Amino acid sequence: MRFDTKLVHVGQEPPAGTGDLVPPLHLASTYERDVQDPVRWFYARGENPTREDLERVLAALEDVRFATAFASGQAAGATALAVLARRLVIVSDDVYGGTHALMGTVADRGVEVRYADLADPGVADRVLAAAPPGALVWVETPTNPLLKVVDVARVARQAHEAGAVVLVDNTVAGPALQRPLALGADVSLYSTTKSVAGHLDVLGGALVHDREDLHEAFTAHRTAVGSVPGPFDCFLVHRGLKTLSLRAERQVATTGKLVAELCASPAVAEVRYPGLPGHPGHEVAARQMSGGGSLVSFRYRGDVGAFLRRLRLFGNAVSLGGVRSLASRPATTTHRPVPPDLRARLGITEDLVRMSIGIEDPEDLLDDLRNALGGGAAWRS
Repeated sequence: MRFDTKLVHVGQEPPAGTGDLVPPLHLASTYERDVQDPVRWFYARGENPTREDLERVLAALEDVRFATAFASGQAAGATALAVLARRLVIVSDDVYGGTHALMGTVADRGVEVRYADLADPGVADRVLAAAPPGALVWVETPTNPLLKVVDVARVARQAHEAGAVVLVDNTVAGPALQRPLALGADVSLYSTTKSVAGHLDVLGGALVHDREDLHEAFTAHRTAVGSVPGPFDCFLVHRGLKTLSLRAERQVATTGKLVAELCASPAVAEVRYPGLPGHPGHEVAARQMSGGGSLVSFRYRGDVGAFLRRLRLFGNAVSLGGVRSLASRPATTTHRPVPPDLRARLGITEDLVRMSIGIEDPEDLLDDLRNALGGGAAWRS
């Protein structure tokens, strides 16, 4: 079964007796044991059929056996760190602001956290060669918000030679454009809130992998701490997932048009997008991704606040990968938890704007962007 067919069919088999083409939503918090043969269902913090339907399709999309769904991407990341972070975590220097906050939690319990520019092959080679066995290598690619590209296959090969485990946060690209496990990673992490669900109406997260020991450890931790997603949230993520490929195709095509407009504007000092031939990671992105993605960052020469207020169709809000286009200033929103000196060193400065492109008509988005870049009338108070 191919990728797009899996999106629609896996985890959606009609139940016996009724033939519902959409499986029923299982809302129960507990289960009658006397009617089960054999007894499988105990309590919904541990088991839920709706959640397991979602996990089946998430695993199938990367051609592996296991996926563990969580209440949010942060909950998924916290579980991965609780299970995998022992002595050292080597992490991409440019990562989501919430990931910086998570790394602080393991640093507080004595685990060394070492940030490195894993998009730079020389830096990655040097850092990974010195990694002790059992280290966790946390890769984000493309990174958020600077859209650096890490060569997953290269990093995974070097990390495994050192006896390290590789986790790739695949939230920005999503499974329609990039499949880290096929490139050699051990675990894919998703905030399913983003492109997987795609409609800006649900929180969720997932860890996808093919190791039974990790499946047991992730599931046991989730059950113990209660970081499970509710059944209705799982239903919404699964429903949104069916149109993932269609949305990604439209978003990538529209993003290319907006990137061309940004590159041509005198109001823009720099454009960062993996689909651009001049991007430092373009060749790697072309190898490991099927498109440049729907996230673009750029440096605006004027008043960023005024620029954001002039936008009419782009919501001034955080998140990415959804059906509606959004724009924000990472330095004061998503990456506010990052220490100011580190933000400055990375280049997450006040002039940086991040745009997530939705599925609106491309010409309407172009008109909106041109108006904002050109200093047209603002519409927000």
